[in-house]
Amino acid sequence: MEGTESNGSTASSVVADWSLVFWTLCAVILPVLITLWCSFQRSRRQVLIRDIFRKSKHDWHYTDLFGHPSYCCVCAQHILQGAFCNCCGLRVSEGCLKKADQLFLCKEIMMRSNGGAHSSMPHHWIRGNVPLCSCCMICKQQCGTQPKLCDYRCVWCQYTVHDECMMDCLKTEECTFGEFRDLIIPPYYLSTINQMRKDKRTNYEKVVPYCRKHWMPVIILANTRSGNNMGETLLGEFKILLNPVQVFDLSKIAPAKALQLCTLLPCNAVRVLVCGGDGTVGWVLDAIDEMKIKGQERYIPQVAILPLGTGNDLSNTLGWGAGYAGEVPVEQILQNVMEADGIKLDRWKVQVTNKGYYNLRKPKVFTMNNYFSIGPDALMALNFHAHREKTPSLFSSRIINKAVYFFYGTKDCLVQECKDLNKKVELELDGERIELPNLEGIIVLNIGYWGGGCRLWEGMGDEPYPLARHDDGLLEVVGVHGSFHCAQIQVKLANPVRLGQAHTVRLILKSSKMPMQVDGEPWAQGPCTVTITHKTHALMLYHSGEQTDDDASSMSEQDHVREQTDEDV
Repeated sequence: MEGTESNGSTASSVVADWSLVFWTLCAVILPVLITLWCSFQRSRRQVLIRDIFRKSKHDWHYTDLFGHPSYCCVCAQHILQGAFCNCCGLRVSEGCLKKADQLFLCKEIMMRSNGGAHSSMPHHWIRGNVPLCSCCMICKQQCGTQPKLCDYRCVWCQYTVHDECMMDCLKTEECTFGEFRDLIIPPYYLSTINQMRKDKRTNYEKVVPYCRKHWMPVIILANTRSGNNMGETLLGEFKILLNPVQVFDLSKIAPAKALQLCTLLPCNAVRVLVCGGDGTVGWVLDAIDEMKIKGQERYIPQVAILPLGTGNDLSNTLGWGAGYAGEVPVEQILQNVMEADGIKLDRWKVQVTNKGYYNLRKPKVFTMNNYFSIGPDALMALNFHAHREKTPSLFSSRIINKAVYFFYGTKDCLVQECKDLNKKVELELDGERIELPNLEGIIVLNIGYWGGGCRLWEGMGDEPYPLARHDDGLLEVVGVHGSFHCAQIQVKLANPVRLGQAHTVRLILKSSKMPMQVDGEPWAQGPCTVTITHKTHALMLYHSGEQTDDDASSMSEQDHVREQTDEDV
């Protein structure tokens, strides 16, 4: 009897143990299975979305959170996440994406030709999600005020109309392309030009709006990898306002290829807006020089800058500001491009010839827009460049980039790796040997700004100095005593060592290896001869609206010096 009871208790304990094991396994395995199932469904959903994106004529992008209240253009429900088109502005929920792709047409970069030439096109209306503070073109009252899908917007002229003000005549009315009609390339223009090229006709002068007097089409070239990574956002905003064919991502297409659009547009009328740092601007200017070599000089555009880089000294010199962080709406940027004045910018050839009897390598040749330097600022740029190459993900912010520059500048103040530079180099200005004082660095300037916003040639502005311009065929050559001296100049506590101005600069590095840079592109250089000569001019656009107090005071001081010089003469 006792044996039977003991066997029963043993069996029940075994069952309890297996029950515990079972539920423990369920507690562990079930969440894992649910997670795997959710992950599979998510990946399957992403594959389907990518497939729709790939086949669609819309420029769809997915977002986890819209920046302002949005409503699905298909089901009219309020949505927090979903897809939006970068060209026409459609916003849809994930479930309605496929249906929206079938129901709504996107902006057409070229009108479908039915055999005849077009000179106009009707409005292209999209319902809902109109911009805040927009006004109805009929009753002049504010649109988009109701918390639902309401009102209409034309994707070309950006005019908005209330639901109740929308009339049948508006649906067929000719679109005027709105405020930026002088910057937009109409779809019917490209279709007409395309047909004329097939017919081997080149008399574009009679095509509308080619024949319009004030038409100055703009081409947007944006580097999405520059500085603070705003390029992607700007691409979408410019595609909304312009013809998407005018907007190029330089991470996907080279400037030389994008600029071939200029050959279909009026001579000497095209304007290019480069969204990026000074390096991106140099890349575009090199592509423009290639157009000259190909015999396309009459199609050369004028270049404006939207500064997205770290230093942005060329942009600062031309009045476009020291850096863009979204504080100015893109509508105002386009207005500034329309109103900007054309000027010339000197471009220089920098030839570096290595020393040695048995040196068979070709000289290194660079094109300089901003400045050339040897010494502490080149060393900072070299250290920064090496650090960025190792960990590029860390350098996605303009503030972080400047902080790294500050760190290496502080380090050089203590180490002084470039001391006694005057004993290692010889300097010639227009063939005349210059006796150098005790220096750590030499900087050759083409533009007014250097080092992220410092007017190096002017210094403190308390001494008379020759005028410095970026279009006079002259270079300004200055020396610095070290990184600390550079910092003093930047806060106007010291003046640079002004060595002179010249049309040709020759610098001979006699011994050791020294850091050098051209427009922020650094390298370590052994004994060599550096020769800087004038190469060509670039057609740029100058925006006077961004002039700072320093610019104004500098200009007034230079005018005063000019008046004194005239009186002496």
